[in-house]
Amino acid sequence: MASEDPGKRSPQGPPPADDDEESRKGRLDRELIELLNELRVAIPGVQVLFAFLLTVPLSAGFARMTDLQRQWYFASFLATAAAIIALMAPTTYHRIQFRRGDKERLLRTANRLAIAGTAFLSLAIGGTVFVVADMLHPTSTAALVAAGVFGGMAWLWFGLPLVRRLHVDP
Repeated sequence: MASEDPGKRSPQGPPPADDDEESRKGRLDRELIELLNELRVAIPGVQVLFAFLLTVPLSAGFARMTDLQRQWYFASFLATAAAIIALMAPTTYHRIQFRRGDKERLLRTANRLAIAGTAFLSLAIGGTVFVVADMLHPTSTAALVAAGVFGGMAWLWFGLPLVRRLHVDP
């Protein structure tokens, strides 16, 4: 009788649990790769926003900004800087802790930093949307537009996954 591939399910049912589970090391390696791939998607967007915000004070329109717009601009600028710091920190942490057997702690810390970076990014985008909208429309319209954008990000980036987590994880 030929031996079966232990990863395949037999007609009698699923294989034993230990055939189905990945090793702890394999899980940590996969989770780290997933996290780094996610950060590779987020970081360029944050860098582009930061570059845009860096150029604003050098533009001719900056002198015409109201005090409110300047305050929102500066808050958005700082939130973007905080997002970059938080989103890039896992890479440095990984490089410093490389091959020190600290991958599980790295993943927990990097996960928190990625969530914090995303939260700062949502503040930065919302603030930037407000500044641009306020330059084009009345402040009340700008506030509604920015609140809508921020609310959409809050729901899609945080609310939806948290609701799903509450319903799936006991």
